[in-house]
Amino acid sequence: MYSENNNLNQQLKIWLFALLSLIILIILVGGLTRLTDSGLSITTWDLFVGFLPPLTNDRWIDYFNLYKTIPEFSEQNSNMTLGEFKVIFWWEWGHRQLGRLIGLTVLLPLIYFTFKNGLWVLKTYGLIFLLVCLQGFFGWYMVSSGLVDRIDVSHYRLSIHLVTAFLILSIIFWKLLKLTKIQINDISFNLKLFKFFFILLFIQLIIGAFVSGMDAGTIYNTWPLMGSSYFPDDSKYIEFLNINFFDNPSIVQFVHRNLAYLIVIIYIYLFILVFRETNKIFRKPIIIIGISIFLQVILGVVTLLSGVKIIYASLHQINSILIILSCLYFLYISKYQAKK
Repeated sequence: MYSENNNLNQQLKIWLFALLSLIILIILVGGLTRLTDSGLSITTWDLFVGFLPPLTNDRWIDYFNLYKTIPEFSEQNSNMTLGEFKVIFWWEWGHRQLGRLIGLTVLLPLIYFTFKNGLWVLKTYGLIFLLVCLQGFFGWYMVSSGLVDRIDVSHYRLSIHLVTAFLILSIIFWKLLKLTKIQINDISFNLKLFKFFFILLFIQLIIGAFVSGMDAGTIYNTWPLMGSSYFPDDSKYIEFLNINFFDNPSIVQFVHRNLAYLIVIIYIYLFILVFRETNKIFRKPIIIIGISIFLQVILGVVTLLSGVKIIYASLHQINSILIILSCLYFLYISKYQAKK
C-alpha cells in the first residue's frame, strides 16, 4: 500500500475503480465507433466548444457539410442522408465526451488528494494523467490521418491509440491491486516466460488494431484455411522481407491468426508449469486466463466466419480486456523464488 491511512486507501481504491470502469467503457465505445465507421464524422477538435452537441438544424448541417469535404464521404458515403450522418456522429461525440470525463476524473481527484496528502500522491498517480492527456492527442492524431488522402484512419495510428488505452488500463489496475491486501505468493518457475507471454498479448493487440483499421477481417472469412490454403493466395512469403508488409491486409490477418496459435501453445506450457506447483493458489488465475484465451479464439473465429458482424467483433475486443487484467493479476500475486 502507498499509505498507512486506511481511510485514504479506501478513497484511492474508489477513485481507481471508477477510472478502471471508465477506461473499460471507453475501449468498448471506441471499438464500436471504429466498427460503425463513425470515427471521422467529426472533422474538427474543439476542447471546450466540442463538449456541446449540435442543438439546431443549422448546426447539424454545418457538421454534415464539414463531413462532406473528406474522402470518406465522397468515395464511400456520398449517398448518406443527414439522418444517417447523425447516427455515426453520436458514436464519435459520445467517445469524445467519455475521453473528457476520464480526463476530469483523473485530474480533479489527483489535485484534491495531492493538496490534502502531499506530493507523493502526484508522483504515484501523475503518470496516469499524463498518459490520458497523451491519449487525447493520439486520438486526434489518428482521426487527422483520415481527413485528407484516405477513407479510413491510419491503422498504425489506430494501434497506438488502442495500445495506449490498454497501457492506461494496466497501470490503473496494477495500482489498484497495490492498494489491496492480496497475498503475494512464491512460485518456483522463472516468470520470464510469462512476461514474454504478456508482451505477446500486447503485440497481438497491435496486430488486432491493424486488422480493424484495414478491415482485414473481411478479406478471408474462412477458418482454419484462408480461402483454399493456409497462406493467403493473394500474397507471397517474400513480402515479409518488405518493410511495408503490414500494409497488406491479407498478411496482417495471417499474422493475427498465427500469433494467436503461438499464444495458445505458450499458454498450455504455462498451464502445465502452474499445475506442477505445490502452491495451488495459482491454479484459479491460470484457469481464468485459459478460459478467456479460449473464448477469445472462439470469438475471433466466429467474427471471421460471420463476415465481421459488429456484435462478435465487439465481444472479441472486450474479452481482450479480461485477458490482460487476468494476466496482470497472475503477475501481481506471483513472486519467483530461485531454487537453491
